[in-house]
Amino acid sequence: MVVSPHPLATEAGRSVLAGGGNAIEAAVAVGAVLAVVMPHFCGLGGDAVWLVCDREGRRRCFLGIGQAAAGVTVPKDGIPTRGPSAMLTSACAVDSWGHALTFSEANWAGQESFSDLVAPAIELAEGGYVPSPSQDFWLDFRADDHPAWPGFSEIFNHRSDAGLLRQPELAASLQRLADDGYRSFYEGPLSQVIADGLARTGSPLNASDLAATRTREVDPLTLDYRGTLLLAPPPPTQGCSTLTIMGILSRFDLAQTSPGTAARIHLLVEATKQAFLKRSSVADPDIDTGNNHPAAAMLEAGKLDAAARRIDPTCAMPWPHPVNDADTVFFAVADPQGRCASVLQSTYFDWGSGVTVPGTGILWQNRGAAFSTEPGHPNYLAPGKRPFYTLNPGVAIRDGDPYLLYGTQGADGQPQTLSVLLTSLIDDGMTPEQALAQPRFLLGRTFSDSRDSLKIEGSVRPQEAEALSALGHEVAMLPALSPIFGQAGVIHLSDDGSVEGAHDPRGNGSAAGFSL
Repeated sequence: MVVSPHPLATEAGRSVLAGGGNAIEAAVAVGAVLAVVMPHFCGLGGDAVWLVCDREGRRRCFLGIGQAAAGVTVPKDGIPTRGPSAMLTSACAVDSWGHALTFSEANWAGQESFSDLVAPAIELAEGGYVPSPSQDFWLDFRADDHPAWPGFSEIFNHRSDAGLLRQPELAASLQRLADDGYRSFYEGPLSQVIADGLARTGSPLNASDLAATRTREVDPLTLDYRGTLLLAPPPPTQGCSTLTIMGILSRFDLAQTSPGTAARIHLLVEATKQAFLKRSSVADPDIDTGNNHPAAAMLEAGKLDAAARRIDPTCAMPWPHPVNDADTVFFAVADPQGRCASVLQSTYFDWGSGVTVPGTGILWQNRGAAFSTEPGHPNYLAPGKRPFYTLNPGVAIRDGDPYLLYGTQGADGQPQTLSVLLTSLIDDGMTPEQALAQPRFLLGRTFSDSRDSLKIEGSVRPQEAEALSALGHEVAMLPALSPIFGQAGVIHLSDDGSVEGAHDPRGNGSAAGFSL
């Protein structure tokens, strides 16, 4: 089973599985195609975070997160969200593909070549594809901004009604990867073209920074939720926030509330607030930030108990805290042997930095804008440091076997959406399709509303919205199934060997399986 936000990517992964490839190999094919057909959310100039697991007990996390340039300096006036001054971190997505394939070969008898797996992406970059409604939406959303982004309009100012979008320079970059191997992005002729192009844009990244870019392989964080083991990536990601929310919710009897009601939404929102209060201390554990790297502490039973006690079921806690904006893509693959990959790829904001590296067709990320410029802050910008990261794909294990693969687009909205999905799937016994259709909420500021309000989808019944207001929430209603609420995906693996998957009705993605 393959779930992804674009049918062309889903089909690329399904084809690999049908040909005998494993979940990681299929996921690489999916990720490569998404880097072409969803340039507004991910690409070669971005990062990726993986969770992989199997029935033999292997559970690993691949943190494909680029580090800040070795020569970076902290700007006095803050870090802009677009342009070369936001291009402060290297891009590790391509290295994560190669790292995943190395794991696949060593542990899952993987035999597919990197060049074969990226071939569909090369074909789409060269031959073209029709932009999706999602790509149209975000191009129109930034219509007032993108004319000023270097090299952007010449390639990406192309809507679906204009026919096929071709990216010949990106196709050439992908072909070089296919010919010379994935590390050619970081060392070799292609890396030199990239480094020269970065220098021309004014980014502080150079060839040495590219060569130093490596995926970290680590153990995932874990939390028992009502007998189901939830896995999440560790810092510098916000995976600990998702697990904290679920740990708090495990202290409540959700059978006393119904999905989509004010009581249920209030509980999820208040658990989110408690988790987010501790999130500012999450930073790169490889850099001495002067704190104790709080992920483990956040998940201590006593801390979760105390957080649950602070939730008042009759009153909303005030929420003046700012949030992060970002976009990404989630995709997941489960193969017939129960081997699984749950992955998120991102260039941070929609369209990343907005800057295309000259001569490569690669739109670079603006993940550097996630750093703090406040001295003493755990996420303070420093050479070689990885920023705080919103990406947190998830895996659930039941009775020792993979049970659920899940994840979503949406920066700060990711843990919030996952709380809706996981409670719907685990507590309410919904199918993936039913869970994905549940009304969602977003706490704090979004692209469409700068107030620190509680955004609620229009599918919530009016009386429930009124009840949330009575509890003290500043409720703002947004249209049902709005792209603002992200695009999630779920794969459910049953005890009987059957597999069920679905993608978000808020997007144009798909799920596809195959018969042996």
